[in-house]
Amino acid sequence: MKNKILFVFFLMIYGFAEANVTLPNIFGDNMVLQRNSEVKIWGWANPKEEIKLISGWNNQEYKTVTNNQAKWELTIKTPEAGGPFTISIKGYNEVLLKNILIGEVWLCSGQSNMEMSASWGIDNGDEEVKNAKDFNIRFFTVSKSTAVTPQNNVLGNWTESTPETMKYFSAVGYFFAKRLKEDLKNVPIGLISSNWGGTPAEIWMPEEVVQNDPVLLENAKKLSEQEYGPHQPGRAYNAMIHPITGFKIAGTLWYQGESNVGSLVYDKTLGALITSWRKEWKENFPFYYVQIAPYKTGTNNFSNVTVRNSQRKLLKEVSNTGMVVISDVSDTIDIHPKNKKSVGIRLANLALAETYKTNSNLVNGPLFKGFKIEKNKVIVSFDHADGLYFKNKKSNQFEVAGADGVFVPAEASIKSNQVILTSKVVNPARVRFAWGNTTQSDLFNKANLPASCFSSEE
Repeated sequence: MKNKILFVFFLMIYGFAEANVTLPNIFGDNMVLQRNSEVKIWGWANPKEEIKLISGWNNQEYKTVTNNQAKWELTIKTPEAGGPFTISIKGYNEVLLKNILIGEVWLCSGQSNMEMSASWGIDNGDEEVKNAKDFNIRFFTVSKSTAVTPQNNVLGNWTESTPETMKYFSAVGYFFAKRLKEDLKNVPIGLISSNWGGTPAEIWMPEEVVQNDPVLLENAKKLSEQEYGPHQPGRAYNAMIHPITGFKIAGTLWYQGESNVGSLVYDKTLGALITSWRKEWKENFPFYYVQIAPYKTGTNNFSNVTVRNSQRKLLKEVSNTGMVVISDVSDTIDIHPKNKKSVGIRLANLALAETYKTNSNLVNGPLFKGFKIEKNKVIVSFDHADGLYFKNKKSNQFEVAGADGVFVPAEASIKSNQVILTSKVVNPARVRFAWGNTTQSDLFNKANLPASCFSSEE
């Protein structure tokens, strides 16, 4: 009799486990799905089990059968923005997802400046937290984790924006969402925050991408163990990015680079990351990033500015990318600028102009385009140069060098939205601007956006 009871008990446990339809945590109550899209939803169940999904916005039924590896996958069509809706998923049991919105979904990734929340102490943080209740903004925070091999799930859950949830969510992401929703006429915004302070870019891409590129591999070998985070290639990607690849997103926001200061190939590193993510998602989504702020670091006076210049160069090396310059909102003695609202708004303005085509305003700071020599004068031209002006009416941040590569200060003036340089260099061959770790650009355009640092020979 005892053996019979045990048999029935194990049968109950086994049967329940076999029949249980489950989903990755990225699919859950309160989530946002990308609007006007074909969205992939997947999960696990008993092998060969029939799965039925019903989308609440139109009561359409989708069917599939779980494969031999106990995984199922469906692609469903989403409507224009709206909600809340439900999604029903039935196998031997039923999973009902509630309070779902249809809108725009963005991935927010990087290191501590993306992770930084109002609880850290941002400008006007208490007031922002108090006013953060918003049914149409949703958050998903991926828990910090590492793995040697790619994983299939993350820890986390979707929440509505409230003073309690916003306080501990990425401030840059929140301000981005708030501005986006405002301009897109209350379209719901979903943000997935997957970031880790103190981490280099190499840990956020598949390990084989680094291993198969001699330049990236050599650079990765120089990364040192950190007390506050992993440094081995692929570790955060495996645990914090790979499980959500396939979840439909509108694009990615990236704020990272401080932990790669010292690298001379950051543009190649970040370019490889972008390419690898787009390959995994099978989509050429927009990738907008923040140029790290000027700040005092180490003994090499040019290590920080070199990374910032690499970020500038990446714009021409990888398509569908955009960069916001924040040298005017930074504090050069603090690696964590507290003005996160300006950063989020600038990213949103970029997305509204480039992705959504609803913003016709100037959204980029001046970017070095080229230079020419006329009678020993250097004439420097810029993209996004309308209304060029110097913050202090004159600039001492331009330098010129001859063939010997020795830079000397140049006098700068503005004419027809170009910068004219004169110096004691007889045959100018190179020019650079705002070239220093703590140098905050003094050149702006009519949108009051600062120019990026640059070096013409890079």
